[in-house]
Amino acid sequence: MADKDGFKPKPSLSAILYMNQSSKIYVAGHNGMVGSAIVRLLRKEGYNQLILKSSKELDLRSQQAVENFFAEYSPEYVFLAAAKVGGIHANNIYRADFLYDNLMIQSNVIHQSHLHNVKKLLFLGSSCIYPKFAPQPLSEEDLLTGVLEPTNEPYAIAKIAGIKLCENYNKQHGCNFISAMPTNLYGPNDNYHLENSHVIPALIGKFHKAKVQNSDFVEIWGTGLPLREFLHVDDLASACLLIMNKYEEIEFINLGSGQEISIFELALLIKKIVDYSGDLRFDTTKPDGTPRKLMNNSKLAKMGWQPSIPLEEGLREVYYSYVKSIENKN
Repeated sequence: MADKDGFKPKPSLSAILYMNQSSKIYVAGHNGMVGSAIVRLLRKEGYNQLILKSSKELDLRSQQAVENFFAEYSPEYVFLAAAKVGGIHANNIYRADFLYDNLMIQSNVIHQSHLHNVKKLLFLGSSCIYPKFAPQPLSEEDLLTGVLEPTNEPYAIAKIAGIKLCENYNKQHGCNFISAMPTNLYGPNDNYHLENSHVIPALIGKFHKAKVQNSDFVEIWGTGLPLREFLHVDDLASACLLIMNKYEEIEFINLGSGQEISIFELALLIKKIVDYSGDLRFDTTKPDGTPRKLMNNSKLAKMGWQPSIPLEEGLREVYYSYVKSIENKN
């Protein structure tokens, strides 16, 4: 069946494109939360030819540096998890940085993957690509059907461009480049900077600090009413490995947990896990962001995948690791 633009999907290439343990695999962004989870899983599964470069070793914003890297290492498969990321505050303040850096990173890696005959590439985006008031749950067909959430519009535009790059390198050049859009993620190696972090690490950091300092309350941005979906990054990694081996459609695919929770309920859950006894105060002068973001996960479910880490269990693990990391620093 042809897609909406009249392009017929390629026949399945699974028999010849399955990664094997000796495949040369480049994980871009391996020090980040997503990339490190993919690396952990690949190593666990016995993949032993991983190509890993830190941002200090390889500036993915530099076209020449990326070209030189691909010429030297010739990766066969690429997980493109490198990105400039942050929470609602960082997205809203560093708007040009989020747009420019992400456009450069993904454009350079995708283009050089084409020029150097990479067998398959997986580009990872974000659920913020969807219109602010798109119908719920968010389906892949909802892309570009309405206005974006203003606070993270530059980041979303960059990720949409990445999707379209993969789609059109497929259509023009026959590249096997696929895209996946994860929901909100949490897990090991998250960013706990109070201004630049996402909601879960921000709340964990705030509640722990309030507990240690015996503060009377914790201030939380917004009304607490928005609904969010969360996925542990190790579950994301398992989904990424599955679709890298088995998903070959031109259209991108959602990666979500299928469950949602309000920011207020999330704050109460983290408060319980941290064992903090003070009050919650919501600063309604601060933005809420998109009212609701729940992904339609039906494509992934049809492939037999489902998350394995419940939210409370995952949050407890993350909090204990956070406390341990603080103790190790002291």
